[in-house]
Amino acid sequence: MDSVPAPVGIDDLLARVRAGLDRIEAREAFALASAGDALLVDIRYAALRERDGLIPGALVVERNELEWRLDPWGSHRSPEATGHDLRVVVVCNEGYASSLAAASLRQLGLHRATDLVGGFQAWRSEGLPVTGPDA
Repeated sequence: MDSVPAPVGIDDLLARVRAGLDRIEAREAFALASAGDALLVDIRYAALRERDGLIPGALVVERNELEWRLDPWGSHRSPEATGHDLRVVVVCNEGYASSLAAASLRQLGLHRATDLVGGFQAWRSEGLPVTGPDA
């Protein structure tokens, strides 16, 4: 008989996931992306991108396509998915879904995947470049 794992609440799961990530702040993400040392991946859904704008240079991949687009071995990968050493910084709206998404990318072997603390809202609050409606 297979044993069923004990249930875990989302807050506990998020804490466990984040313990395995080297999460980064907005200014560090900006510096890494500007230097070509990280790929910013915006997983926010279209309505949020339309409302708040975009981070210039970020790859937009909605959450439901993320693993397929960033798996370097995948048949549906984006050209930016160049290898498992790629440093990916996942950006969601406020920095919650991005942690879970980064953990999923790590399971695919993208061992440098992480996420942006505070998400897009932190990026914008820091006055970093944004294009679109609120720019």
